[in-house]
Amino acid sequence: MTAARLAAADRGGTAVEFAIIAGALVLLLSAAVEFGVMFLVDSSIEAAVLSASRHGLTGFAEPGVSREAAILKVIEDRTMGLVDMAKTDVTTKVYKGFGDIGKPEPFTDSNGNGTFDAGEPFSDINGNGSWDADMGAAGLGGPGDVVVYTISYARPALTPLMEPFLTGSVLSAAVAVRNEPWGSGS
Repeated sequence: MTAARLAAADRGGTAVEFAIIAGALVLLLSAAVEFGVMFLVDSSIEAAVLSASRHGLTGFAEPGVSREAAILKVIEDRTMGLVDMAKTDVTTKVYKGFGDIGKPEPFTDSNGNGTFDAGEPFSDINGNGSWDADMGAAGLGGPGDVVVYTISYARPALTPLMEPFLTGSVLSAAVAVRNEPWGSGS
């Protein structure tokens, strides 16, 4: 076949054009599904942290079930099996007031450098025996305490095709609530 005839031939052109754009099309479809599922999981995590906090602030505990176990069950139910609970980090921190959230334990800055250094005196607000950059204590608190519920989930990619784009992505949600004054006759 001569070069002029080959250049004028158009048989199979559609197949060649499809082969050129097929990779991009598959990547685009994979991304659409991946991000759709990611938004669904993110929404379920947000719903779960809200439901868990509503359950926790009442102080209610079923006989034979700890408050912690009941809260984890609420989270598991609200995420509808989309979240692997073994790979989910659920934390609760207790504070005396909303203004204390995320604040460090008070300390005396002996050398005036503006940061806590080993050996400087501090107030151990959370009672763990060491200075912390966040004064919150682990737990669910008691009546009237402020509790911050946090859920973090390192969601794996659905397809290996999207793995390079989603490596290290963590979905998380948090909410702060004040526990009801249970047991106080109010």
